[in-house]
Amino acid sequence: MNDDLKALIRTIPDFPKPGIQFRDITTLLLSPTGLATTIERMAAGVAGPVDLVAGVEARGFLFAAALAVPLRAGVLLIRKDGKLPGATIAEDYALEYGQDRIAIHADACAPGARVLLVDDLIATGGTARASVRLLRKAGARVTQAAFVVDLPDLGGADALRADGVDVSALLSFAGE
Repeated sequence: MNDDLKALIRTIPDFPKPGIQFRDITTLLLSPTGLATTIERMAAGVAGPVDLVAGVEARGFLFAAALAVPLRAGVLLIRKDGKLPGATIAEDYALEYGQDRIAIHADACAPGARVLLVDDLIATGGTARASVRLLRKAGARVTQAAFVVDLPDLGGADALRADGVDVSALLSFAGE
């Protein structure tokens, strides 16, 4: 399934470090047909109406904004801490070597809002899980997440499912 889209994603070996097979979606973004097809297929996989599409910095912004149009939803930006003006709420999460922090505007999400989490890729799920916690802290109902690419061997999608989120991805690359 979606082999047409998979063919548009370039693999760069040993980036950002030896042994990593980096899945580069910039080549997919260069294809007008590929991008349009990606958004159409992602939108078709969304269950029910959503109020907001939350995009994770930075590539998630691209897909969130494009998906929000056919879903007739607003776009909520999940940014690295310190990048948003005004009052924010934030969530810490673990990285391979340390910690990071993401934030949203404190008034970005009305309590009870139906929010779809979107990013280009899910690997270990650390950022996605922190995003779900942050959105729920703001009062959002987050029951769905959509990704272009899943790296299932890294377990992120399964971790999100354990958090009560239905996960969809158009493509998967096994082995990393």
